[in-house]
Amino acid sequence: MAPQGFDQLQANIPQGKIDTVTYDSKSVGVKRTSLVYTPPGYSTKKKYPVLYLLHGIGGDQYEWLRNGQPQIILDNLYAQGKLEPMIVVLPNGRAMADDRPVGNIFDSTKVQAFANFEKDLLHDLIPFIEKNYPVHKDQKRRAIAGLSMGGGQSLNFGLGNLDKFAWVGGFSSAPNTKAPQELLPDLAEAKKKLQLLWISCGTDDNLMRISTRTHEYLTGNQVPHIFYVEPGGHDFKVWKNDLYVFSQLLFKPVDASRFSEYTISEIPASTQGGSAE
Repeated sequence: MAPQGFDQLQANIPQGKIDTVTYDSKSVGVKRTSLVYTPPGYSTKKKYPVLYLLHGIGGDQYEWLRNGQPQIILDNLYAQGKLEPMIVVLPNGRAMADDRPVGNIFDSTKVQAFANFEKDLLHDLIPFIEKNYPVHKDQKRRAIAGLSMGGGQSLNFGLGNLDKFAWVGGFSSAPNTKAPQELLPDLAEAKKKLQLLWISCGTDDNLMRISTRTHEYLTGNQVPHIFYVEPGGHDFKVWKNDLYVFSQLLFKPVDASRFSEYTISEIPASTQGGSAE
């Protein structure tokens, strides 16, 4: 668990920067915006790995910023020497012309726009970032993670494009997460290409069954992963803690033999054996 003060602004340490960028989305047919966090000490003379960090169904590119303040969490970790320098991209995962979280956010066209974001991400946003920032362009230095609906997107897109992402994280993933057999049809490829697969959820979260069924499938097929069960519900207290722990593992040597150490709570009994969902 993150220590007290991990998300509190420390005025006396170097701080990263958040910019808004606009990119041309050919897949959606409009110009779209995204936030980009560059770390303290950022230099265009260096090359950085990239984390794409996704929001939930009721949010947009500002949701993490408003509720989670990832830049503070990351700045504090950099000050303690605990992070590999990386660029973090916070996109709008609702890939449609009017991508604001207004009206009925559960409307089928808006929900479909979250699935459509896969094309926008792969064909428009990633190429834009790689053209405009000094980033590594290989799979081993590209990560994707998100919360709730964004957790489902991260698992769907990350595991569906193993040539693009080696680091994949689903925080409290929502029912948009594909069934495990669809998520990982080629288990051998996944074992070969994944550096880290992270699944996390709060013990009081009604969506725990989604994470549990994925975890059970991965365990049954001996796919190395971290299943991080923590106290809490479906909220930013949990997701901020997820970011704190997950980010420290990224773009570093991985010791799969220690994955089991990361769970800090028991899986609630009501979700055990729920893999038929």
